[in-house]
Amino acid sequence: MTQATHPTAPSAAPRWKQPIVLLFVMAAAMPISFATWSALLNNFVIDVAQFDGSDIGWLHTVREIPGFLAIGVIVLLMLFKEQFLGLLSLLLLGVATAVTAWFPTFGGIMIITLLSSIGFHYYETVNQSLQLQWLPKKDAPRIMGKLLATGSAATLVSYGLIVVLWDPLGLTYNIVYMVAGGVTSVIAIAAMVLFPSFAAPNPQLKKFVLRRRYWLYYVLQFMAGARRQIFVVFAGFMMVERFGFDVHEVTGLFLITLTSNIFIAPLIGRAVGRFGERRTLLFEYIGLVTVFSLYGGIYYFGWGVVIASTLYVIDNLLFAMALALKTYFQKIADPQDIAPTAAVAFTINHIAAVFLPAGLGYLWLISPAAVFGLAASFAAGSFCLALLIPRHPEPGFETIFQRRLMTGAAE
Repeated sequence: MTQATHPTAPSAAPRWKQPIVLLFVMAAAMPISFATWSALLNNFVIDVAQFDGSDIGWLHTVREIPGFLAIGVIVLLMLFKEQFLGLLSLLLLGVATAVTAWFPTFGGIMIITLLSSIGFHYYETVNQSLQLQWLPKKDAPRIMGKLLATGSAATLVSYGLIVVLWDPLGLTYNIVYMVAGGVTSVIAIAAMVLFPSFAAPNPQLKKFVLRRRYWLYYVLQFMAGARRQIFVVFAGFMMVERFGFDVHEVTGLFLITLTSNIFIAPLIGRAVGRFGERRTLLFEYIGLVTVFSLYGGIYYFGWGVVIASTLYVIDNLLFAMALALKTYFQKIADPQDIAPTAAVAFTINHIAAVFLPAGLGYLWLISPAAVFGLAASFAAGSFCLALLIPRHPEPGFETIFQRRLMTGAAE
């Protein structure tokens, strides 16, 4: 990367070398590896290593340890610029994905999962920080929606190739992992070489930042992490364990979700801009309460694969609304807090992720419905907390309590 340039300053560089283009390149590169790894994971660990519910719980606990330690990004920012660290993390994710099938044992899968997870979580931490710094507040929801759609489109191509070619070409886990990881790695290296180094619009604090006025954002991040883990670990596992989905069937389900996201994610971004973060998050959380409750009904009432597949797609679409939580923080944050708080938020998001998958893996053996019932309770708690977000949040007006206090003081 060449000498640092300000991302919002006029530049003689070609339009394709602008920071927003780099965000779209990164948005496309990451899911090629991560989503492919996720799509094959349940079938891979069951077919190759004979995992049960407890094993998959431990795997995801290991996978989330780097997320819990995302606060380490603050230390690395003392050594590397954010942009370079993000691309380096993307490269690690790609390489680790490429060699996943080389380690078909419980221990080997755990180690390679830990490495790929370091790449993924550190990339996501830095990427969120760069988005909030480089995107203007008024355009951030709309552009973030397009970034989500770009990631969905890139993943759609990958999944489409798996569905179409898995049986006819006799693809193996090793071939698919190597191709997906290789593509991500090549893109990461090319981005390091071709894009200039963009200076931070606002110098970021390179120290631990934990501010009292961000408390609602922190709590919502914790709840989102706990809820998300239950979905990521057990919803897909349910489709394989209970309904016997094969690789191309699981991937086909993802394809439906991705196709929908390409069109719906930009609409979600516009909805956040029009209706605000509060209403968007309330809609997401009440939807998740409903979906997780119905997941439990699959086990209590014996509902079939059509209902389970429909709920899975709806669940994925609702999670896209989480971009409203990012823009909520962007509106209330001091500019220099964005990078360190992104690291702190990722750590908070993954507190529950470290112990929930393993613990709930044992509960799953007793009552899968109880696992989804717990997820519904987390969503209900998030709904109550989102009621505290003001219609127009900003520094000093992070919650409705502060707005009321300020109004009362004025009177």
